[in-house]
Amino acid sequence: MANIITVSHIVKRYAQHTALNDVSINVPEGTIYGLLGPNGAGKTSLIRIINQITAPDEGEIMFYNEKLSSQHTSKIGYLPEERGLYKKMKVGEQALYLAQLKGLEKKQALDKLRLWFKKFEIIDWWDKKVEELSKGMAQKVQFIVTVLHEPALLILDEPFSGFDPINVELIRKELLRLKSEGATIILSTHNMASVEELCDNITLINHSKSVLEGSVHEIKQRYKEHIWEVKFAGREDAFTNGINNRFFIDTIETEHNIHRVHIKIPNEFSPNDLLKSIIPVCEVHGFSEILPSMSEIFIAAVKG
Repeated sequence: MANIITVSHIVKRYAQHTALNDVSINVPEGTIYGLLGPNGAGKTSLIRIINQITAPDEGEIMFYNEKLSSQHTSKIGYLPEERGLYKKMKVGEQALYLAQLKGLEKKQALDKLRLWFKKFEIIDWWDKKVEELSKGMAQKVQFIVTVLHEPALLILDEPFSGFDPINVELIRKELLRLKSEGATIILSTHNMASVEELCDNITLINHSKSVLEGSVHEIKQRYKEHIWEVKFAGREDAFTNGINNRFFIDTIETEHNIHRVHIKIPNEFSPNDLLKSIIPVCEVHGFSEILPSMSEIFIAAVKG
């Protein structure tokens, strides 16, 4: 799979502060790529460099196999965390103006905008002033303008901020649809649930450096602790005796006569060894590995 963006050894300094220190990432095309990190880690600095708002002090960025330049601007859509619309302009008028700045012809822009406004249920606000919009509605308008020209690369900085759960789901579905149609999305967010659901790959930046990079699946495997959840029916003492102190057992919880317990399997044993120990003494109703959440991994990587 080709990389749409290749970031190589980027360094960015502001006076005495180093915002990015030798950061490299590879964003495969057709994926959703999570850019994570605590506040002040350097994520926004990297996003601004990819958008050519600022330039790096060292390193380079490639768009496909070409050095990133102004000719690639039309192929990138950017939704910054700092929202900004002209408050005194009418909603439709402003959206049309921004769409034409992206290179769309007026009629084409109007047709596309009306379709999106209907989809997002804000068509009735077309002739109202921006200052009359709620924060969520204004964010919908900005999201629409960001994706309207169908860029190859979308860069979204905290796109779910300020949305209620219904609209978060609306945006989530649109991102998955855009990905299915070939778009690549860089998603900067603190919402770890969104990372779990949406991202194929992530980079975690902390103190201006990349401290964790890879596919979400691979990273979860790297951080797992070999803990398995067992659901069973039967006597608790028989179950405990069955594992014969070879496995580390957590507190057993019981609901509707079904017991649930987390068990850590030492490296010298396999999941099959655990099953062989418990099947003769209980009725197994469930057996699954417990993988760490992205939130737990985020905290472990940042603290580590």
